[in-house]
Amino acid sequence: MFENTFVFQPSLWEDRNWAQLSGLPLEEVWLPVNEVVTVFGWFVDAGPKAPVILWCHGNAGNVSHRLENIRLLYQRGISVFIFDYRGYGRSTGEPSESGLYQDALASYDYVIHQRRVLPERLILFGRSLGSSVAGEVAVQRTSAGLILEGAFPSIQAMSDHHYFGLPARWVMDVEFNLTKKVSALNVPVLLIHGERDSIVPIVLGKQVFDAAHEPKRWFVVSGAEHNDVPFIGGEHYFREIDSFLHSVLLR
Repeated sequence: MFENTFVFQPSLWEDRNWAQLSGLPLEEVWLPVNEVVTVFGWFVDAGPKAPVILWCHGNAGNVSHRLENIRLLYQRGISVFIFDYRGYGRSTGEPSESGLYQDALASYDYVIHQRRVLPERLILFGRSLGSSVAGEVAVQRTSAGLILEGAFPSIQAMSDHHYFGLPARWVMDVEFNLTKKVSALNVPVLLIHGERDSIVPIVLGKQVFDAAHEPKRWFVVSGAEHNDVPFIGGEHYFREIDSFLHSVLLR
């Protein structure tokens, strides 16, 4: 009950012509993960030489709520594969921590094996809860780099901040321990955080940054909250991503 209330907050799918509304070449992808779970996603192809971002979104909504952000990346010549976790949008099944990791790994394997994208062209992106999901993929698979936005160290760290240290394990069977993941990585990492983030305070994002190994970057978007970082950051935000992609793709 607590996991469904506080951690996993999927939105019902709204059946609309999303390609027409967004102006994006949305290619529908259906990935069978197991006998129960089929994951739905969109591949947005910016060309055969474009870098590719595997997008792991946050704990609420579904892929349709990220289209404006994806459009801005696509306009900069970046391909994106975004998928919904099990129980989100059109994806079947029920969300769980291990389930989200499985869905992301299946999405990675699709991009590498079916889209024929070289790992050297693939950048993992995680926002908020999706940061831990992207971090898990980075631990288990090869990529050019990792971008984390609005990241937090763990569910317990969030409980420490918002609920006065209540042991999260008492009410939830999830950890999403990102600190442990990034401390085991040796890929380049870019951490982006909103200066005024009230959901994941910037001090928690800084803890994730401190746990990561070099090479790493820390980029704060002045005046941004948790969900408006790319839009408040504007051109500076996208230039930072461009710069990071340029640096890791030329390694």
